[in-house]
Amino acid sequence: MKKRFLKAGLCALMVGGFLTGCSEESTKTQVDLNSLTIQEITEKAKEDGEIQSVGMPDTWANWIETWQEIEETYGIKHSDTDMSSAEELAIFKNEANDATKDIGDVGQSFGPVAEEQGITLAYKTSYWDSIPDWAKDDDGDWIIGYYGTMTFITNKDLVADAPTSWQDILNGDYTLTVGDVSVATQAQSALLSASIAFGGDESNIQPGLDFFKTLAEEGRLDMGDASVARLEKGEIEVAVLWDYNALGYRSQIMKNNSKANFEVSVPTDGAIQSGYCTIINGYTKRPYAAALAREYILSDEGQINLAKGFARPIRDDVELPEEVKAKLLPDEQYKNARFIEDQEAWDKSVEDLATAWQEEVVAYAK
Repeated sequence: MKKRFLKAGLCALMVGGFLTGCSEESTKTQVDLNSLTIQEITEKAKEDGEIQSVGMPDTWANWIETWQEIEETYGIKHSDTDMSSAEELAIFKNEANDATKDIGDVGQSFGPVAEEQGITLAYKTSYWDSIPDWAKDDDGDWIIGYYGTMTFITNKDLVADAPTSWQDILNGDYTLTVGDVSVATQAQSALLSASIAFGGDESNIQPGLDFFKTLAEEGRLDMGDASVARLEKGEIEVAVLWDYNALGYRSQIMKNNSKANFEVSVPTDGAIQSGYCTIINGYTKRPYAAALAREYILSDEGQINLAKGFARPIRDDVELPEEVKAKLLPDEQYKNARFIEDQEAWDKSVEDLATAWQEEVVAYAK
């Protein structure tokens, strides 16, 4: 894919790792990070002195530890504004030359969109060869750092037998909390997982819509947010969440109440896996700090930090400490889970999903 450092039609001259534009119309950050050594990036990052991220809050996948270590090691201060993947792309694009943000963490499908929109800055990192080809853009405009899997989290104080499959949900009398499928990636992945369980796939989500319609008709569908606060208050019987959110929420709740009883499991008959990728703002005023942050995220230390936050690191050559492994679900639970196999078909399905969800599910809710 072509690097987008300058607007089309403008010329550029490579000087000492920088792309120097010959027109004042150029708006992109004019630095070729891939031409610089880690040592050069590190020194310049220290001069940047700070980094502002979006969608990378302390409580999500243990980002807090990574940001603390970056500040302690390099003296780079950090702040985050939490927002959705779509909002991250919008702020990068809308702020343009007045960029206040440097790096974001977006859902897997949003990485290529950001690159296509020309709002990313490429950086491969020194861990390039350890990252699967499917998990990165060819120039490093986006790189997946970790991934999650759809799981059920069940409040065993409210439900005697925790479901382990979508079929269990259908056959039982559970109330299922799924969130807003019309807009939320996590909830949409739950729909796709259910579709797979009942014979559908990325191009055929009707089985999933039919499943949720049945729950809606029976008064067993909760479309509210599956938040840690609601779980802790006992407002949710069963919710569908990414594994790192489910395990993280359970851990948070048990810190406040050691007697809390939540079970987390991967549905045996349909569980989509999906990654989250970092994108560096193509207009950033602190490109070196952003590049160093991505470098650290993909380092052994950064990958272990993500695992501490219950996420699955993208690099399989990182040896996780035994105490970190023990916090994750057993590998055998993931044997029937899979990544999206036809992204184009899924993207097309999502285009009309808000309307389909409203007409075929919400309309029948009691």
